[in-house]
Amino acid sequence: MTESFDAKAFLASVTERPGVYRMLNEAGEIIYVGKARNLKNRLGSYFRGTPAAIKTRRLVEQVASVEITTTQTEAEALLLESNLIKAHRPRYNVLLRDDKSYPWIYVSTHDRFPRLAYHRGARKRPGRYFGPYPSAGAVRETLNLLEKVFKVRQCEDSVFQNRSRPCLQYQIERCKAPCVGYIDEAAYRQDVDDTMAFLSGRSQKLIDDLVARMERAAESLDFEGAAALRDKIGMLRAISQQQGITGMSGDADVIAQISEQGMTAVGVATIRDGRHLGTRHFFPDVPTDATPGEVTAGFLGLYYSDRDIPRRILCDALPEDAEWLGDMFTQQAGHRVELQVPRRGKARAWLSDTRENARIALQERLVSRRGLALRFESLSEWLKVDSIERIECFDISHTQGELTVASCVVFGPEGPRKDQYRRYHIEGVTPGDDYAAMHQALSRRFDRAVRESGVLPDVLLIDGGRGQLAQAVDVLAERELTGRVRVIGVAKGPERRPGEETLIQPLADAPGLYAEDHLSPHDPALHLIQQVRDEAHRFAITGHRARRQKARTQSDLERIPGVGGKRRQALLKHFGGIRGLKAASVAELAKVPGISAGQAARIHEWFHEGGAG
Repeated sequence: MTESFDAKAFLASVTERPGVYRMLNEAGEIIYVGKARNLKNRLGSYFRGTPAAIKTRRLVEQVASVEITTTQTEAEALLLESNLIKAHRPRYNVLLRDDKSYPWIYVSTHDRFPRLAYHRGARKRPGRYFGPYPSAGAVRETLNLLEKVFKVRQCEDSVFQNRSRPCLQYQIERCKAPCVGYIDEAAYRQDVDDTMAFLSGRSQKLIDDLVARMERAAESLDFEGAAALRDKIGMLRAISQQQGITGMSGDADVIAQISEQGMTAVGVATIRDGRHLGTRHFFPDVPTDATPGEVTAGFLGLYYSDRDIPRRILCDALPEDAEWLGDMFTQQAGHRVELQVPRRGKARAWLSDTRENARIALQERLVSRRGLALRFESLSEWLKVDSIERIECFDISHTQGELTVASCVVFGPEGPRKDQYRRYHIEGVTPGDDYAAMHQALSRRFDRAVRESGVLPDVLLIDGGRGQLAQAVDVLAERELTGRVRVIGVAKGPERRPGEETLIQPLADAPGLYAEDHLSPHDPALHLIQQVRDEAHRFAITGHRARRQKARTQSDLERIPGVGGKRRQALLKHFGGIRGLKAASVAELAKVPGISAGQAARIHEWFHEGGAG
């Protein structure tokens, strides 16, 4: 510890209550955040005698001050610790970069005809949620299977409420067209209940129930209904065989870690209702010399800070305070949570499989990182700089100038930093003016950096030629950042062939002039520039498509004041669709049940005098 920190005097005044402590160095930077059931005892373990662990000794040597925050409960301490680690990213803590929430399957049980949907984020809407699933792919695969077996609708409510005839999903036998009354509410609700039974893990009970229903249908001579149930039973049995049997009951997460060449991979296998839903891998930043138990403790605290906690967490290495951590998780989850190291049986086999999957993922990551390190080194050599820690790239996407979206992606030596990606919805510029759109996006990015003393990129890539690059040069000059950020324009080559890009840089000693360069198609530096540029392009297009889709789903009818869901449906059914509706006269519109003469006039005016745009 530093000479300015009097550990003895500090410990004399520390409380014995639960809470969180923050260790700071002489520069005032938070270098470690920890939690404790008893702050006095926990902090005393650092400063009494010489810590055995090398990592802890290095930490203590740098401590200049310690700040504490007491909490009412140990669960509050866990949450506060997680939030502080995410906010400050201390160098001696385990840091979890990929903190995206898990996806779920959502059932809108409150609707007359409920829908199935992919869901990610806060679960605030009324209805049932099933999961979590380890990936978006696992959710979509499950939704695809459910669509084939139970035929419960998955369309958006805006589509469902405005149908006048069945859609393609009905034609290919993946929906029963409740939107146009082809199935009654009771029969549809049975399909929804069967779907939820399957998602809850009661597959065998559901199959038994379907067999009984099939037999009753056959006895009542409803052979067509019996045949449909027979087909459904066959598909469910096939699905159950594909998913396999875990040999474990209830909910559990299986967590295994492996470290090689300074990197750590943590695999999390998700077991819900006895079904294995898949495995997800994380690559946390781990302090040098951290023990497996310390890695587990740091990972669990961050991972479960905003996720549902299962009743069992099976680990290959328990933290020192495993019992206390389990008690805190119990308080947080509202049910008993146990941390265990499985020693035998199926649980041990699952732990072994999860560790092997983590090893494979780590090997792939190491190979990828070695290639990325070579690319960063080559780019540094070409630019004649010592090192590059942060690259940002901006791109613009639109359709004929409409709904323009700018993207910013961030890369570091470890790869893409997706938690720092940003999109900017461009407003107030002439449609199709890419220069103005680029200027607006860059201004918003660097205004915030100046205002908040935020991080700046070492290299700023601009997807475009001299015109787009000039916008970046102007934005940086206006904010007095010239010389602090290396700017490169990436202009596409003839016929947009990869490897023939022109790299453009402003001349420092000749404002307004630019130097052009071409790298070999085999140069790792060019490969890195292409990789970052392509990712920015992908991210921009994805954002633009989402914005365009959102605009399209808000139909002309939805924007007419005073026309709600029931009137929209009545209008579309009466005229057979939006085309017939647009061609209708005021008199014809007024014949629709629920549409008054005044409303008919407003609807006609909307379509024929510019209201619909």
